[in-house]
Amino acid sequence: MVDLSKIIHTNGKAIFLAYDQGLEHGPTDFNDENVDPTFVLGIAKEGDYSAVILQKGIAQKYYTDRYRSVPLIVKLNGKTNLVAHTDPYSPQICSVLEAIELGASAVGYTIYVGSSYEPVIFSEFSKIEKEAHEKGLPVIAWMYLHGSGTKGKDVGEMTAYATRLGLELGADIVKIKYPGDLEALSWAVESAGLTKVVVSGGEKREEEEFLTTAREVMKSGAIGMAVGRNIWQNDNPMVITDKLKAIVYGEPVEP
Repeated sequence: MVDLSKIIHTNGKAIFLAYDQGLEHGPTDFNDENVDPTFVLGIAKEGDYSAVILQKGIAQKYYTDRYRSVPLIVKLNGKTNLVAHTDPYSPQICSVLEAIELGASAVGYTIYVGSSYEPVIFSEFSKIEKEAHEKGLPVIAWMYLHGSGTKGKDVGEMTAYATRLGLELGADIVKIKYPGDLEALSWAVESAGLTKVVVSGGEKREEEEFLTTAREVMKSGAIGMAVGRNIWQNDNPMVITDKLKAIVYGEPVEP
């Protein structure tokens, strides 16, 4: 197994700061402040995040020596939201070698569970997983329920299927969306076996709602969260960071 220690806290937990939304969402998530990658990288550094998630273009131009204390996770695939697809496919746009040259401590790849493009997605992921593991790099699989094969099926059951799929495909960590309740999430975590689970923070929500979800995540046995908009869209990103760290790491918030 690969060494996850570079992207996981000493107590086995993790909080990843995600800033890869710009490729798929465009600039709609940003304002005049957080549209600047240095603003978000500053949060990652000051907040001592387990890692920051970037697409290669941002990493090439902004992941400088100033921010190298924060481990980098490079997202290897991506697509826009401009073309509606019942069965999505997010092609590889960055190689494992490129990610390593950018200073990556891990790589990520989205698998759309239930998409008819499953054969292409699996083939692409298997090559990434093999190459990354040969280089000693952990692989994180974004396991998202999005495809005709998921229509009409129970979200909780499909989420557990997704985490199991990540285990079977060789992912070291799977990133999933919150399936709606603690019982379903706990079953998904159990179904992942020795593959670790982080839960997406999702769209910006009311602060207490977001923190309540974080508490449920940690009760489930997941190792932590991959959060973006609920942090860098917050009016006080360092305050919400401290509150989240207290939940995930079980540490008191400094006054």
